[in-house]
Amino acid sequence: MVVIFINLIKKIWYMIEPKIKPKRKQKNIPESLVYEMMDGKPIYYHGYQSVLNKKRKPEDIMGSSTLQSVIIIHILSIILRSLNENDYWVMTNETGVHLDNKNNLAGDIMIYEKTRLNSSEINDQYAKKPANVVIEVDTKADLSKLKFEEYLKKKTTKLHHFGVDKIIWILTAARQVVIALPNQDWLLIDWNKDIEIMNGITFNIGGYLSKNGIELKEEE
Repeated sequence: MVVIFINLIKKIWYMIEPKIKPKRKQKNIPESLVYEMMDGKPIYYHGYQSVLNKKRKPEDIMGSSTLQSVIIIHILSIILRSLNENDYWVMTNETGVHLDNKNNLAGDIMIYEKTRLNSSEINDQYAKKPANVVIEVDTKADLSKLKFEEYLKKKTTKLHHFGVDKIIWILTAARQVVIALPNQDWLLIDWNKDIEIMNGITFNIGGYLSKNGIELKEEE
């Protein structure tokens, strides 16, 4: 099962592998192009080299695709109408979480019980407490130096060790959803099936896209 899962992740990586190869030396890369910090090393936004080469603007590489945006908004709408806002914080817009002095990670959607992250901890800094659930739709990270399956495994493991209860990865290129729970085998599920977020709250990406007339081309 583990071998099959790793081979599938590798196949997904080959679908989305960045076409721009890094130069051997990079100097004076602005902090604004840093997407995350992992083990004290910066992970830049995918496409950052095109910004350094003045072919694109920073804002051109930091946004989500229309598909990613539709998926995130759909899941957010389900969560917001299903959870009691008196009991939970629902955060989005690449919320940052500070694990330690060498690791700052980001997430598309993070759900916190307010008993875990109280009002006094809401400020202009990254969260310093683990979320109950983290949901990621693909990634904006540059993966020219770190393979996708390595990045996914490393980030997921760090979040689990930090205390996150559940991590959901939505992989648009493969039309798959990865469910990662601590100390359990990861589940790889077709996105046409119902996926539980928490407390019986579910989403079905394939069904939602089909219902709204969104047809995706098959990857070759």
